[in-house]
Amino acid sequence: MTEALTPDAPVISDVSGAAGQTPESPVAGGVPLSPEDVQTAVHAIADRSRKAARRMGQANRAWKDRALRAIGTALQERRKHVLEANAKDVAAGRANGTSAALLDRLTLTPARIDGLVAALENLAGLPDPVGNVVRGQTLPNGLRLRQVNVPMGVVAAIYEARPNVTVDIAGLALKSGNAVILRGGSAAANTNEALVQILREALDSVGLPADAVQTVDQYGREGANVLMRARGRVDVLIPRGGRDLIQTVVTNSAVPVIETGEGNVHIFIDESASEEMAVDILLNAKTQRPSVCNTVETLLVHSGSTVLPAVAAALRSAGVTLHVDERIAAALGKDVETVPADDDDWATEYMDLDLAVAMVDNLDDAVNHIRKWTTGHTEAILTNNLANAERFIAEIDSAAVIVNASTRFTDGGELGLGAEVGISTQKLHARGPMGLTELTTTKWIVQGEGQIRS
Repeated sequence: MTEALTPDAPVISDVSGAAGQTPESPVAGGVPLSPEDVQTAVHAIADRSRKAARRMGQANRAWKDRALRAIGTALQERRKHVLEANAKDVAAGRANGTSAALLDRLTLTPARIDGLVAALENLAGLPDPVGNVVRGQTLPNGLRLRQVNVPMGVVAAIYEARPNVTVDIAGLALKSGNAVILRGGSAAANTNEALVQILREALDSVGLPADAVQTVDQYGREGANVLMRARGRVDVLIPRGGRDLIQTVVTNSAVPVIETGEGNVHIFIDESASEEMAVDILLNAKTQRPSVCNTVETLLVHSGSTVLPAVAAALRSAGVTLHVDERIAAALGKDVETVPADDDDWATEYMDLDLAVAMVDNLDDAVNHIRKWTTGHTEAILTNNLANAERFIAEIDSAAVIVNASTRFTDGGELGLGAEVGISTQKLHARGPMGLTELTTTKWIVQGEGQIRS
């Protein structure tokens, strides 16, 4: 049998918060835990993760792939249990007035569970990054050098209302030889509890340490705070969520952070772009799943383009509210319903069926607008002008730059990386979709035959 979720830690009583959600103030035996108690418990979890990480780092690919497939099988077999737990979280979120976008991210469906299982199978089919030789050479003195990928060790993730992340990050961490500590937030407490239990039992069933997947959800916000301060126990921390969550982690963490950024994503339609392509791509980029970070939030249209009426009409028919500048409003007239835009709109990651729209006179204006308002996530140009495409690629400094395709492709699964930890908007170590390799670091191996330095 697998171990309890948090052995050697204070037992959390079955006390519920509002609408059945896990309380943010942890209790043991009906008595609130002190910050010191929470610190002791979280440090114990991290220490067990460190021990599990050493075993995971020695597991070969076949062993890790068996674990991933065991998790997928368990998710299928216990699908009803997961969906029932998720329904409780969704009902609580709806009762608490959670926005439609957040409810969408919170919701698991049979199709989304199938997607998680498919992602795990895809991960199992990918090469093991551990041991990959990044570079190597033999020096004139005969020393043989190799720089190889090795696991990070203990990876922590703090995220909100995204139960799919529980499986995605765990799968990536395990395949790359790491242990993972999860803080998924109270909004998805029931779902995450069910998923973590499945993950741990699947690991145990193939002889890998259950403690390679642990959670601090039962310790609430203070547990997350302790996790952020656990430098030396946790090797890297990855936040996923809205701007407030990410900036809180970046600002307060003593553990090294890989910053996944908010997605104020732009698409620029230049004057050469075709109407059919523009309509299809904008509908996909805005409406296919508006609550995710690679959804387009601002559309820039060249003043010489003729596609605006068709694009605007298609978006409005799909239920998108258009927040437009004066030139767009004048160009559309009364044929398409719009609302006025201001600077807040250019800076907003709506994550909903809203889109800011501005008119620009040339590529320079589009680039300048993007540079002013971008979060460095994903930007796209729709064009049949090769020179414009090349300039856009060269002059836009974001994690992903796309030509003539939907911004929705910026994720690990669509780009062939399997699942993803998140989309990094920083420039150190990892940038863009973070897959297996991004959860490894490197180690130098130097082999000699008695050489000494002169």
